[in-house]
Formats: sequence, C-alpha cells, structure tokens
Amino acid sequence: MSPSPNPITQGNDAHIRPRRPKRLLIVDDAALVRAYYRQALEQPGGYTVDEAFNGIEALEKALSGPYDLILVDVNMPKMDGLTFVRTLRTTEEIACLPVMMTSTLNRDKDIAAARAVGVNLYLVKPISVDDLRLFAAIMTGATEP
Repeated sequence: MSPSPNPITQGNDAHIRPRRPKRLLIVDDAALVRAYYRQALEQPGGYTVDEAFNGIEALEKALSGPYDLILVDVNMPKMDGLTFVRTLRTTEEIACLPVMMTSTLNRDKDIAAARAVGVNLYLVKPISVDDLRLFAAIMTGATEP
C-alpha cells in the first residue's frame, strides 16, 4: 500500500522558500570596529550586515528591518547604546529584537545597567572573532558559527 499524498507538499511548491540569510545591524561610532565585525560575520558567517553610526541612525534602520540581531556599542554620540536599547524595548514593532552589547566597560554596574534596559548579552571588548561568530550564531539561531 502506498502512502497517502500529503496535501501540504503535493503539487505547487510555491510555499517553500529558501531561508534568507540572517541580517545583523552593527551600531558603533568607530568605523574600525564596524569593519572588524563586518569582516568577521559577513563572508565566513554568511550574514547580511548593515551599519549605523549611532543610536538614532540605528533606530531608523531597525524600524525598516527586519533584523535578526543588533550588535551595539555603549558609548556613541547623539544617542548612546543604553538609550538606544531602552527606546528599542519600548517600540512595539522592534521590541523583541535580540541585542548584543559590546563595550570596554566591565564593571558590575555597567553590566547591570545594560541588563536593566533589556540587553540580552553583554560582551567586553576586545572580542575575538571566534567569540563574535559563536554568540551571533547562538543569538540568531544559525546552524553554525
């Protein structure tokens, strides 16, 4: 006896789409840091990477999304990382985006402040390429770093 046809997969396969590459937004006022993150994540990781110079620019880009992960620095002009994340978490369309914050600040109070505004993961700079790839893969659900 042959198995009965599956009405979901039989016929038109138009509903089956390849998964899109994971899309990341890097927010840092230092061009060198943005370039380092881009190089570490774009080619070997297969991520699509966009950049923003500060929190204001990042909010505009996040609202035009979709993004799978935002990597944000703490200290930036116009709008710092903590204010950006606080605003992100109160903006319904983008409130659930995962956020990885990076900083040279490593005191307990700095990490607590980041968690208080809704940061999912706080990493202290410098960050190795391997750690950056690993945490980006974990936070985006990618199959491999």
